[in-house]
Amino acid sequence: MNDPGLDSPIQDGAKAVEDENREENMEDEDEQAFLNPRCAASLRSTDASLITLAVDGAQPITIIGWFIASILLIALVTTTVHRLKVSGENRALTQAFYYAIMAAALYFIIASLMCVTVYGAFKEHYPKEFRLSPSQRTLMLQTISFMVYMVGGGAVYAKIEGWKFLDAVYFTDYTLLTVGIGDYAPLTHLGRGLLFPYAIGGIVILGLVVGSIRSLVLERGKKKLGSRMIEKKREALLRNMVKKDDKTRLVPVTREQQTTEDGLTERERRKEEFLLMRMIQEQASVRQKWTALVISGSAWFVLWFVGAVIFWKAEHAQDWTYFQGLYFAYTSLLTIGFGDFKPFSNSGKAFFVFWSLLAVPTLTILISNMGDTIVKGVRDLTLYLGEFTLLPGEVGVRQRVKQFIHKLRSDKILSGGKAHIMDEPPGIISEKENADEEKGDGKGGNAMDHVAGAYERDELKAAGAAKKRGDKLAENIHEYHYLLVKEFRNVMKHQNENPPRKYSYEEWAWFLKLMGQDEASSTSHRAAPIMVNKSKDEGPDTQQAKTDDSDKSSHAWSWLGNRSPLMGEVEEAEWVLERLSLTLEKSFLKQSLAQNSGTAVDKPPVDTVGRTEEDSSGSDHTGQTAK
Repeated sequence: MNDPGLDSPIQDGAKAVEDENREENMEDEDEQAFLNPRCAASLRSTDASLITLAVDGAQPITIIGWFIASILLIALVTTTVHRLKVSGENRALTQAFYYAIMAAALYFIIASLMCVTVYGAFKEHYPKEFRLSPSQRTLMLQTISFMVYMVGGGAVYAKIEGWKFLDAVYFTDYTLLTVGIGDYAPLTHLGRGLLFPYAIGGIVILGLVVGSIRSLVLERGKKKLGSRMIEKKREALLRNMVKKDDKTRLVPVTREQQTTEDGLTERERRKEEFLLMRMIQEQASVRQKWTALVISGSAWFVLWFVGAVIFWKAEHAQDWTYFQGLYFAYTSLLTIGFGDFKPFSNSGKAFFVFWSLLAVPTLTILISNMGDTIVKGVRDLTLYLGEFTLLPGEVGVRQRVKQFIHKLRSDKILSGGKAHIMDEPPGIISEKENADEEKGDGKGGNAMDHVAGAYERDELKAAGAAKKRGDKLAENIHEYHYLLVKEFRNVMKHQNENPPRKYSYEEWAWFLKLMGQDEASSTSHRAAPIMVNKSKDEGPDTQQAKTDDSDKSSHAWSWLGNRSPLMGEVEEAEWVLERLSLTLEKSFLKQSLAQNSGTAVDKPPVDTVGRTEEDSSGSDHTGQTAK
């Protein structure tokens, strides 16, 4: 998520770990430089040359190698076809020939994609340095393990059953993928007995691969696509407001103005911005889910129809029709495997192995996307029909109709109309759930939670001692620290929630006030830009310390702008938790420096001594958090 007052979005966890490792390495290098400057200089020059070799040398060598492999395979295949053309003789090409064709095509595609990657890094669309994340490494290792398991099993069964090696690989492929065509089956007792552990082991590995595909490809892909759609919706909304001459609501209210032309204060105007951003998020989320379904469904249909064409042409000796090819491809894609149609040709068997391995991730992604859209729609429709007929729920029919009408009215603002924005948070948890969290049933009851609790008690004791001696500033500071730690503990309970926690505007305003930003003041606010200026609005996240500590100022931001904490890929609870910890750390540091130098400590942003009832109730805002 983007940091209010910062130039750039927070990077994901993997990049944060990389930055920490890089900082540790720099510290080690600085220590070496202090002890032995010449040695450190030589080490740094060596590291720089190795990095240059990796970026400038390894990638071109790899790309050239893939292209050479593709060209050599194409040459071998072409030569083989030319030599087999002998008049008067009928010769058949082996499965290995067709595997060579597919391998040559894959080598060329991989080399071409790597060229695109190098060009994108050269144009600075993404960093030149690339390191695999743990989830990416896991998927690669699991995929390699599955392929080794399948090919190794083919070698074993070729020996036991006396089959050709590639025929045995064809058998292990449709066995592990649970298609079960049935044209090859073990006939020996050893082969049948070995099938028991072999099949279950392969299915387990396949399940791990499918799980990794879901967690890596789907989750990361959804975040990327969702962020892009939110940005498009945001730009469309701002352009529409400017076109309708409604841009006055986007301009911060200064102290001289006090209110907008519509009579809104700065806090009310900011709340409208926040609710508009929530509306954009909701609509972009729905559109992203259906877009992902269309893409995955299209890929599945391409596999079905194109696969049917190839099977139809490959099995011309069996006089297959295109409809029979469709039928065979459909039953194989869904792992039904009746066995009434089966490929006999070498080209059909080789293509089936390649095609079926592509079908596994495609079908996995399609089923997951259907669960987010079609299945969810059918489930909601069933519940609604049950509430209207047999099983009426707690919410009455009239309230359901109002909610439906409100949803239709809220959609108008993005299409050009003006809609009234309901003044309500995304949803408040029940009192029972709140009570359970207060009892410690939340997910934050760990060692960190106990440490934070100890800090709370220490700060309260220090505040009580300051109150007894009449030091209101010290009392205010210690109670401010208590509030920071208390909110830190509350937000910790929200980190692992599913679906992720989304805070209401009142909760965000309270968090920002603890961080030193007042929603009622336009000091750090700006009108949301329609187009993002990359040179000014995007950059490395290392500017955080400079922004918050050095000049004691923050960059202006808007809830509808690219610097909004609602924009980006980090969940809201994680964003708030990081900022609260940084704020607490800086406050402790300032207090320590002031005590050592004998200077006065700055007044905290929240006046805890004698604060109003509204502020004191605000300290428990996270106890009533939106779902």
